[in-house]
Amino acid sequence: MVESALQSRIAGQQCVFEVFARGLPPGRAYGVVAGIDRVLDAVTRFRFDSETVRHLQASGVIQSDLMADWLRDYSFRGDITGYAEGELFFPYSPVLTVSGSFADCLVLETVLLSILNHDCAVASAAARVADSAPERLLIEGGSRRTDPESAVAAARAAHIAGFDMTSNLEAGRRHGIPTSGTTGHAFVLAHSSESEAFRVQRDTLGVNSTYLVDTFEVLEGIRRAVDVVGVDIAAIRIDSGELLADSRSARCLLDELGAYKCRIVVSSDLDEFLIAELEAAGAPIDAYLVGTRLVTGSGHPTASLVYKLVAIASGDGAAGLRAVGKLSPKKRTIGGQKTVHRTLDANGYFSAEVLSVLPVEVPERSLCPQVPLLRNGSVVAVDGGVSSSRSRCVDRREYLQARDRTPWPRTTPAVSTIWQGIEEPVSKAVRNGEYRS
Repeated sequence: MVESALQSRIAGQQCVFEVFARGLPPGRAYGVVAGIDRVLDAVTRFRFDSETVRHLQASGVIQSDLMADWLRDYSFRGDITGYAEGELFFPYSPVLTVSGSFADCLVLETVLLSILNHDCAVASAAARVADSAPERLLIEGGSRRTDPESAVAAARAAHIAGFDMTSNLEAGRRHGIPTSGTTGHAFVLAHSSESEAFRVQRDTLGVNSTYLVDTFEVLEGIRRAVDVVGVDIAAIRIDSGELLADSRSARCLLDELGAYKCRIVVSSDLDEFLIAELEAAGAPIDAYLVGTRLVTGSGHPTASLVYKLVAIASGDGAAGLRAVGKLSPKKRTIGGQKTVHRTLDANGYFSAEVLSVLPVEVPERSLCPQVPLLRNGSVVAVDGGVSSSRSRCVDRREYLQARDRTPWPRTTPAVSTIWQGIEEPVSKAVRNGEYRS
């Protein structure tokens, strides 16, 4: 596309692209933005070195010297505005707005979407878990279920959306996320007995580590752990079985043995649905370690974000940009660069997300989620770090009603999109049913 655009002379025309999702997965009330920090790093480093250009020429991907020269000289020189990390998004929210020359913007599509679709999917799943167990310690443990670099990104996205800790030490090193873990079944099986494994762990790591008690039988494992470690044992982990019944039995036995302060950590293919059921049943669980379902988006491994051209210069000397948009059935896009604000109801909850391509009056009690990220190719965003993004996500979810912060929300999405001054491409939120577009 870029090579053809260079030939047709539209490559240098100013334009605007937007990243958005046409809808949320069925049953989802909101999405969470994550990956913006990675996007800014990727865009500012995005280059085509001489070796790469030679490969593209030799393989026939590019044909002309004009294209080769353009690639060698490439760096993004435009502007990016977007939703800050930890912000919520809804159908058609312009998560990113990318402005610059047509060719400069066009070539960024894959790098932007690959990062945002992954990180937003993980963050959206993580927030649902955090909503389901707001008083519990949440540990991300999905590194073994995804690509190594994706594992680090997933740990970061999960922490932004509400997880307290990660088992991924590289994520801890890069991003300052607290790390946590336990021994595995192989460690127990490698020793002559379960008691011997606990004794070695106690002598090496002390009473404050977490002891895995379900290798053979949970209650016997607990008895051996308390016998070896003592009543000051900090935590046990249960990784199999009927978690509700086992956690109740474990709590009763721990109290009977005098280990009143021992915490119960559970794992085993957890997701927001099972965690919500355990919490509703009053399971005496102190911490959840969530892996596979979390890092794969809990059934939705992509945020379904797309990157679409919404405005471009006419190229005939006319001032300004003309709006452009697809008319394809079920894939319609609304042309024109969008501005956004969110209105609040009398109780302080989000009532609507208002999108417009024209100047509009923004009520005083509104939230504007768009912030400048890049100007002329240079980062201008104030980097508050992961902790700032995490706090933002907590704050924004407080603007949603409790009935929409469950795995079974009242409406999907929780906040309606209002198109001010332009035709609406999407239906309102649907109560107690699937999202319709």
